[in-house]
This record gives sequence, structure tokens and C-alpha cells, in this order.
Amino acid sequence: MYARMLLRQCLEQAGSTVNHESPLVRQWILLRTLAARKYGATVSELAQEAGVSIKTIRRDLETFQAAGFPLREVVGEFGRKTWRLESVKPPAELTFTWDEAAALYLGRRLLEPLMGTMFWQAARQAFRKIRAVLEPVPLDYLDKFAAMFCQTMIGTHDYSKKADLVDVLMLGIEDRRAVALTYQALRATEPVTYTVYPYGLAYHRGALYLVGRPRRHDDICHWKVDRIEAAELKDQRFELPDDFDLQRHLSKSFGVYHGDEAVCVKVRFLPAVARYVEEATWHPSQKLSKQRDGSLIAEFTVDGTEEIQRWIMSFGKYAHVVEPPELRDQMIAEMEEALAAQRRCPAGIGRSAPRKPAPSAK
Repeated sequence: MYARMLLRQCLEQAGSTVNHESPLVRQWILLRTLAARKYGATVSELAQEAGVSIKTIRRDLETFQAAGFPLREVVGEFGRKTWRLESVKPPAELTFTWDEAAALYLGRRLLEPLMGTMFWQAARQAFRKIRAVLEPVPLDYLDKFAAMFCQTMIGTHDYSKKADLVDVLMLGIEDRRAVALTYQALRATEPVTYTVYPYGLAYHRGALYLVGRPRRHDDICHWKVDRIEAAELKDQRFELPDDFDLQRHLSKSFGVYHGDEAVCVKVRFLPAVARYVEEATWHPSQKLSKQRDGSLIAEFTVDGTEEIQRWIMSFGKYAHVVEPPELRDQMIAEMEEALAAQRRCPAGIGRSAPRKPAPSAK
């Protein structure tokens, strides 16, 4: 519940449209009202402000208490009962030394690929708080130091216009409620609407993906949030499988695409790229073996080969598939098709016409 309320706050800051009839929004307004009133408020006052019944407010207050919010009922003069939201002091574990605060402040640039999402909005609020406590002189120094660091923004996604849609997905995930998705697949000519059971969200290569199960299928699927045109929360509930773990589920694939079964892939990288491959962890299952000639043998166990094939092909002539032979044959066929397509393309297509020399001044 608390995570959803923080999410709604972030979406409001992003300028999204708020439906005040939503229980989530009503509860957020209720919390905000209690936080702003130092001496608390009565149930009747809260019900009048929210435009709902006293019974509804009492149910919301019980929900807050069950979630761990520091709410208490105080009996004042003449038996007047008010509800107060006590201020919370951060525990000692959350205090930072100056160098820790400075490092976190500089690290804000690493989260820029998440710009437009609720994650970015919440992180930006945290960075603003850190900035507020740093002295003007060191802050000026840190800003100059930050100018020396730049993160490329190639292929990044902006989800600020999909804030309401992401909100619906998050509500479905937390409340275990079905969601009607209007989705247009990459190769589809038009969008299709169907019901899914949302299990979680994954962030992969700068993009958000919904992980879940279609209502009429048993297989777990992934939907790219960029391709979701609409999402509507349903009353239908679902049970998350006891053995499902989002992290473990995604660790099987070389990204977000899943195949029918696990495949052992062995690749030989020539010395020109061996060190580059060795410098990173590409998959939890990877095993790297350096060879005497400077090359590198990399072994992976992945669920499906579509994404790892694209990754291997990105190394061009410097990567050779050792096994399985089916993957090697598939890559050869695709490379031959690509070569034939390049040869069929006339050299002049897409080339800009030569500029005419500017007339000389008379």
C-alpha cells in the first residue's frame, strides 16, 4: 500500500491526470491531510473533506494502521476523538557522511535512463533533499565535478506520458488484479486487447517490460510498456504462483525473450574483442576460459537464443559460434540474407544530392 501511495505522488509530480474517485487517490489525500494537520482531524472532518462515508474513512484508517503507518487516535477535551499522523524521524542507519552524500548526489546521472518513470521521480526527490543539506561551496564543486561525467542516452525511453498506464500496471501487480491490455506487438499491423495477470515489471536496456500471464494461457509472457496503448484494471483477482520469483525467472533468458527450453551456447571470441567480453558479466551462467592464442571461449545456458544471437552478431567477424550447430547455421543464413539485401540496394538510394556552389557576389 505504501509503495503505491509513493507511486501516485510521483505520478502527480509528473503531471499525470488523477482520478479522485480511485480508493488509492482518496487514501493518499487522506494521508496528506493528516500529515498537514498538527493537531489531527476527526473521522467526520476527514469524511466530509473526502466526500465519502464515515465507514469508508474508518476502513482506510484501519488499512493504514495494518500497513504500519504511525497513526493513533487521541481523546481530547469533552471526549473529542481525533486521528493524528505522528512525524517519523529517520533511523540512525539512514544518516550519511559528507562523502556518502556527495557520492549519491553525483550518482544521480546514472538514473537518467529511467527519466519519466516513478523510479526517476522518487530518486529526484531524494537527490533534492541531499542537495538541500550540502553547503553552497562544496555543492558548486560537485556540480563542476559532475560535468566531467556523461552518460550516453542512445536508445533511452521516456515514460512520462505513460505515467497513468504504469500506475494501472503497478496496482494490478500489487493487488493481484487482472488488467486488460491493448497491445501492438512489434510485427503486428494493429493493436489487440486481451486480459493478463501482471506479475511484475522488469527494466532491461533502458526499457520497461511487464511480466505476466495471459488469462487464457499458462505460459509467462513479456510485454514492452512502450507498445502498450491502454491498460484497464479489472475486478477479477488472480493468485501468484508460489514458486514464481521475478529475478529467477528473468535470469534464465539473455534479456527478456524466452524460448521453449534451455540451450547451451558456446562462443569463441577472437583476441581483438576477448578482453572486452571478459570485462563484463553478460549472464549469470557465463563461464569464460582464456585460450593460449589470446582468444576467449564463453559458455552460456540460456532460455532461447534470439537475444544472444543478436549479441553475438554485434561482434561481427570476431565471434564464432562453436555450439549448438543449429544456432551457427541460423546465423549464417541470416548473414547471407543481410549480405544479399545490401548488394541489392542501389548505391544511390538515400544519398543526398550534391550541393551546388553558392553564386559569387557581384
